[in-house]
Amino acid sequence: VRIVESGGGVVQAGGSLRLSCATSGFTFGDYTIGWFRQAPGKEREAVSCLSNRDGIRYYADSVKGRFTTSSDNAKNTVYLEMNSLKPEDTAAYYCAARRDWSSRYDYWGQGTQVTVSS
Repeated sequence: VRIVESGGGVVQAGGSLRLSCATSGFTFGDYTIGWFRQAPGKEREAVSCLSNRDGIRYYADSVKGRFTTSSDNAKNTVYLEMNSLKPEDTAAYYCAARRDWSSRYDYWGQGTQVTVSS
């Protein structure tokens, strides 16, 4: 199993970034892909998740209306489009996969850093 995030970087407040989560080694359509973030000194926060089986999405209140998650089943890749970025969005962003019927994320990527400057 392989999960690789990319697309992080430094952006000014109000800007946008698109993160990618490329996966392999499991049946993509049977999994829910979640995005998490962790800022220094803070607990890990669930940002969003997307069920590849039924398309149901979840967003944390802190990102609702600004972030959008989507998937490309042909590429086994999930995206996190982040708009109207704020300095408080600065964190390491991680992608993870869990079976659709499970609450536990089994597979994690190495993370990609997002830094939003004010």
